[in-house]
This record gives sequence, structure tokens and C-alpha cells, in this order.
Amino acid sequence: MKNPIQLSPKDMINAYLLFFVVHGAQVGVGIQGFQRIIYQDARQDAWISVLLAGIASHIVTFCMIKTLEIYGSNDLYGIQQDIFGKWIGNFLNAMYVFYCFIAFFSVLRNYIEVIQVWLFPSIGTWFLSATLLIITIYAFTGGLRVIVGISFFSIILSLWIFPMLAFPLKYSVAESLLPILENDVLSILKGAHSMTFTIIGFEIINVIYPFVKDKKNVRKPVHLGLLFSTFIYLSVMMVSITYYSEGKLLKTIWATLTLFSFISFPFVERFEFIAVCFWMLIIIPNMCLYLWAAYRGAIRFVNIRGTTFVWLFSFFVFICSIIVQTRIQINTINTVFGHIAFYVIFVYPILLWILAILKKNFTSKKVHKNEQT
Repeated sequence: MKNPIQLSPKDMINAYLLFFVVHGAQVGVGIQGFQRIIYQDARQDAWISVLLAGIASHIVTFCMIKTLEIYGSNDLYGIQQDIFGKWIGNFLNAMYVFYCFIAFFSVLRNYIEVIQVWLFPSIGTWFLSATLLIITIYAFTGGLRVIVGISFFSIILSLWIFPMLAFPLKYSVAESLLPILENDVLSILKGAHSMTFTIIGFEIINVIYPFVKDKKNVRKPVHLGLLFSTFIYLSVMMVSITYYSEGKLLKTIWATLTLFSFISFPFVERFEFIAVCFWMLIIIPNMCLYLWAAYRGAIRFVNIRGTTFVWLFSFFVFICSIIVQTRIQINTINTVFGHIAFYVIFVYPILLWILAILKKNFTSKKVHKNEQT
């Protein structure tokens, strides 16, 4: 196979760390307010939509790993060059880099909006954007191992946030989940489709796979990471459905953060302020991984140094974050990106797996024929 990646042992990571990479890439700004979008489509069956989206992520990830196993020491960018040729492959690589750019920007801009609405309305977008970008650039310059370390600690240090969701349970009404399956299958599937923007991130496996030492042990930590993410999303959705009334949930933009606003302690009255601040630990791995994935793709068709790339990338993100200001603009980007991501993440990997198998069989037959002659 063409374009194998040559790596030194110091650049590689252990397979078990993929649990933290996958989970860290999946859980981000989407969890702050995904409930309203899914509930609009599936109503009280929205939890089923979340479950179906989680199952779909496992199926697609299985296809991704099978494709990567065919090539061994290659990533998505090299696979596309091998299957589609240099020109089409590089075009697809450029599109995937752009996809990473939009994903990075969506995470950044959505989190900035949350900070401005919940904490500091008077702080300029440019200041928050520059601050978050500098943190991301600093992490990126440390390399993949540093980024994976950030993913690990972001999960460990933020685990305490999610048990706080138990507090609203004493005000919840379990009957809000009934009747089950009252909505038609199409509405439930539409709700699962709407989960795309929230559940993406696991596609980072396509780029990070060659950097794993023990590749034969990849599947278990990856699927456990997906399972843990699905469990969190499912738990948050069920708590939200049972806590909010139907009309309230449809009008609440950040339902998860609003849940935190009802939590108070003698020493902390506004717990949601702490949650918003700690959320930066959750979104930093998102941005670092997408930035790193974009760089890995860019060097496939452009001779560019890492420092040059990261500053150019950050400059364009900074400009876009200043241009996009209103909630309508942000919501439009989220919606359009969610539709594009559905095909990139849930449709394309299956097609690529089929093409990889056909290419492998064709190459094997050709080699066997040449050996016979």
C-alpha cells in the first residue's frame, strides 16, 4: 500500500489511551444543549434517538477500524490517496482538512457564546477567541502525546461534573418518558440524525490509528470510549426529559447548563458558573485533536511546518470567530455542519471500507497473476 507513515517509538501511544481520546473528542459543547434539538424531532422518545445514534457510532467505528487494519501503518489521508489516486485523493484530503477546520471553529464559537451569555456578556469575542487559541496552540506544539495527555486529564478532572445531574432527579417525573414509542419510527430516526453534531469526534481514529503501538488492541478501548459517551448522553437526555416540562425543554437552549443552575451549596450559590468554567477542560481536547488532524492532512499535499500551519489555521479561525456574532449565525453553522458531518462520519466510512476491500482483492489478484506468469 502507498504512503505508509514512518514513526519513531517516542511518537506512538498505547492503545488503552484511545478510550480517553475518543471520549474526549466526543463530549464537548454539544452536550450543553443537544436535548432541545433531539426533543423537537422525537419528543419523549428522544432517549431512543440518542441510543440509536450511539449504536450507529459503534457500527461506523467498526468499519473505520477494519479499513485501517487493511492498510496497517496508514491514516485516512494516505488511504484516500491510495484508493482514489493522487489528484482526487489530495482533493478529498483538502476537504477533510476543511471539515476539521469547521469542527474546530464550531467548538470554539459555541463555547465563546456560552461564556458571553452565562458569565461575561461584556467581554469581546476577539479576546476570548485569542485566549482559547493561544492555549490550543501551546498544547499543539507539544505534539500528539501531550494532546493525548490533555484528553486524559480533562476527563479525570471533569468527572465530578456529571454526578451533579443527580440533584435534579428529586424533582423529576418519570412518567414524562411515557408512552414509549408513541412517535413514529421516522421521527425517532430524524432525532438520531440530529445527534450528529453532538456525537461526532470519534472519527479522529482515522488519523490517530498509525500512532498506536499495539494496534491489535485498538477495538476494545475505542468501543468502551463510545459506550461511555453514549451512556453520558443517554443519562443527560433522560434526566432532562423527566425534569423539564415539554414546553420548557423546547425553549431552553442550554438545557444541561440550566440543570446546573438549580444546584447550590452553602459555599457555592451559582454552581453553573463553575460548570461553565470547567467546561473549558472538556472542549480543549476537542480543539487540539481537530487541529492536529487538520495538520496531519495538510502535510500530505503541502510542504508546511507545524508552527507555520498552526498560526495560519488559528488566524483564519480568529477572523471567522469575529465575523460570526449572532445566535442565528451560530445555529445555522451548527445545523449545516451537522448535515455535512452525517455524510462524512456515518456514510463515507462504510463506502471507503467497501472500496478498500475491493482494492485489496484487485491488488492481490494482480500480484498472484504476475507471480504465475
